Amino acid sequence: MIHIAPSLLSADFLKLGDEIKSVKESGADWLHLDIMDGHFVPNITYGPFIAEFCRKASDLTIDVHLMIENPEKYIEDFAKAGAHMISIHVETCPHLHRQLQFIRSFGVKSAVAINPATEIDFLDYVIDDLDMVLFMSVNPGFSGQKFIPSILKKIDLFNKKYGSGLKKDFIIQVDGGVNDQTCKLLTDRGVNCLVSGNYFFKHPDRAKAVKILRGQI
Repeated sequence: MIHIAPSLLSADFLKLGDEIKSVKESGADWLHLDIMDGHFVPNITYGPFIAEFCRKASDLTIDVHLMIENPEKYIEDFAKAGAHMISIHVETCPHLHRQLQFIRSFGVKSAVAINPATEIDFLDYVIDDLDMVLFMSVNPGFSGQKFIPSILKKIDLFNKKYGSGLKKDFIIQVDGGVNDQTCKLLTDRGVNCLVSGNYFFKHPDRAKAVKILRGQI
């Protein structure tokens, strides 16, 4: 199954409850929360209270992407707010292994996010402690950016290097510029979780958008 994770950053926050309901009704099964601190990335979004609201409003998988410095200060807060998956960036973690273990200590799945220019060799040392790898196909910080095609080579390299050793339920996620033009390029490479912001929330038929992203139509 290909998981579809609409990014809440592109939703209409004036009617947030209705937007979350729409995600559920569309057939998408994850909800992606972009947490930005204005330091690691040039934008500020929201905190754990939004994750808690989303958890109360639906039974969707709550996918928290921490684009923040010192993520260890907030992992527990997001875990207790209801996150099912927490992604952290290697650039923010001098003790990456420790923080992945910390995430898992709350019964939450752990993930690492990889920026477009970040090499993947560091995964040699933490791949067994991961439930997901998130490939950023834009530079993090803003929604609506164009897809960076070189990410496809990185996914190919990842598959060649690690693919045969991954557990069956391992998630390969891509975030950034995911739409009807780029989705098949990704799913053909084994990507099984697509984060979609503008494409999903601006589509006139969100259920159709989900089917397009999954390759069902």
